[in-house]
Amino acid sequence: MTGLTLEPHTRDIVVEEVLRHPPAKVWRALTSGELIARWLMPPSGFAAVAGTRFTFQTTPAGEWDGTIRCEVLEVIEGERFAYAWRGGHIGNEGYGSLLDTVVTFTLAPVEGGTRLRVEHSGFVLPRNQTAHRNMSEGWRTVVGRLDAFAGETPPKENSNG
Repeated sequence: MTGLTLEPHTRDIVVEEVLRHPPAKVWRALTSGELIARWLMPPSGFAAVAGTRFTFQTTPAGEWDGTIRCEVLEVIEGERFAYAWRGGHIGNEGYGSLLDTVVTFTLAPVEGGTRLRVEHSGFVLPRNQTAHRNMSEGWRTVVGRLDAFAGETPPKENSNG
């Protein structure tokens, strides 16, 4: 028997796709609460302003109430948008374990649309293994939905027409 112990380390999720919309439309989909609700989930208290705290609500687990607490960390108009993504509970294992991560969206114009890079960083393994696995699959799906909704106008912007 060895005295080997597993040291925690972090892993990231990176999804990079070319979307069929220009950067301005992709940016609007990333920074409009009404559109975020359509491709990800409804945010509460959202504004694309550094320092803004907002939440998402998902399925509770164990001692965790399902609230994802976010804070806008960086806004570079049309180029980069980042926010903290925190949730879970220290008493949970697997789904709902304590999570303190950052989601960063980076946009670059390319022929025919926008290259979007989504990086969800800071998953501490082994504690966040379940979240990392689930969100790795989830972000790929979400980016496809984002592309579908990027061409839409948020309802509030469209209501006067």
